[in-house]
Amino acid sequence: MKSNNGRWYGVITLFVIVAISYIDRINISVLITDPAFLEHIGIAKADRASQGFLATAFMLGYGISAFIFTPFCAALFGVRRSLIYGLVMWGLVTFLTPHFHGYGVLVASRILLGVAEGPLFSLASSYIKAHFESHENGKPNSFVNMGTGLGLALGYPLIGYMLVSFHWEISFYLLALLNVALGIPLVVAFVRMPKVAAYMNRPASVGDAVTRAGDIIRGALKTRNLLLITVLTSAALAYLWGSSNWLPAYLKDARGFSIREMGWLASLPQYALVLAVLLGGIIIDRVERKRVPFIFMAASVGVALSVLLAINVENPYMAAYSLIAANFFWGLLSPAIPSTVQYYSRPEHTASAFGVVNGTGSLVAGFMPAAMGWVISAVAVGSGAGAGAGSGFFAGFTLLIGTQVVVFVCGLILWLRERAGTQQTLPESSRVTAQ
Repeated sequence: MKSNNGRWYGVITLFVIVAISYIDRINISVLITDPAFLEHIGIAKADRASQGFLATAFMLGYGISAFIFTPFCAALFGVRRSLIYGLVMWGLVTFLTPHFHGYGVLVASRILLGVAEGPLFSLASSYIKAHFESHENGKPNSFVNMGTGLGLALGYPLIGYMLVSFHWEISFYLLALLNVALGIPLVVAFVRMPKVAAYMNRPASVGDAVTRAGDIIRGALKTRNLLLITVLTSAALAYLWGSSNWLPAYLKDARGFSIREMGWLASLPQYALVLAVLLGGIIIDRVERKRVPFIFMAASVGVALSVLLAINVENPYMAAYSLIAANFFWGLLSPAIPSTVQYYSRPEHTASAFGVVNGTGSLVAGFMPAAMGWVISAVAVGSGAGAGAGSGFFAGFTLLIGTQVVVFVCGLILWLRERAGTQQTLPESSRVTAQ
């Protein structure tokens, strides 16, 4: 079943689509540094809470879609067609966004974009589960997740360049073109699912599809350690979304870099993330399953200490380098999340189980940009004009350290449970040996 020589072409396709989707996501985080864009949507430069909620709006749509629509996508359309429909929808929304005037309509468009992209990682996880055994899924998971870092790394300087050289609308038109002209042909050519199990058969009717989707959801909710993995994922994604959405403004407003400098400096942490995700996948395939939770524990400590250094060091370049280190450590734990879900879930439940984990995690994490924006504004106002934006950003970034405390605790509990499960099997094996 899982010896298909073309399976890696599908992984590469998913990697490209994830990269495109992350450029889509952070487009707004760069545009909020542009006065013309802020004037177009009708919010003030100092209104950090409203700026942050634009990212939160996307994550609300994304999380609800990942949680609710994923099992129906898996049952009704399958992985391939679901990806195609998603690309068409988010390409259309992206193309039309510059024509929306006003903050409320823009928020609605970000929610729709999130709905379109919601099932992506769950469908990717289902593809990997179908094509790769548990002992070899670290590298494909890491490769798909590398699209996260690459999208961010390319997105910041690309959008920054377009802001300097063109008008802000051009970024939306280019991204819409990438979605449709690059993503759809790749999916059509390379994404294939093996038809080897009953759950892969197409439903005979809409009623059959609804019944099957219900069975998938119920089965997914019985996945072992699902709640714990969901909490861990929520905290991990909260760091990613909080840091990636406020990094451009932090570098420009709190650390004094120009828009051009901000573009390439904001991309460096993402290249570190790409490298670390690949390394994390290699590590997963080489360690015992019971030791995978150590990756969560060690990486979360590295992220927390790096962010702590970034907000306390005076030199702006040292602050940027510290955030590079933070993203590197986060990248190490990233592929361990889908790998852990795939390890505990049944093949027919993988997409929905990951939909629960990723959807709930995204909903929770989606509030981090808005929460950071509120803290940034509140502290900046309370500190007065002298302290300015710097103190607000430093306080806002402190929230990121708290997310890593949660990741560490969840990783520790997972390790203790794995250790307890292993020890329960030892008496039996010991008795066999003694006989």
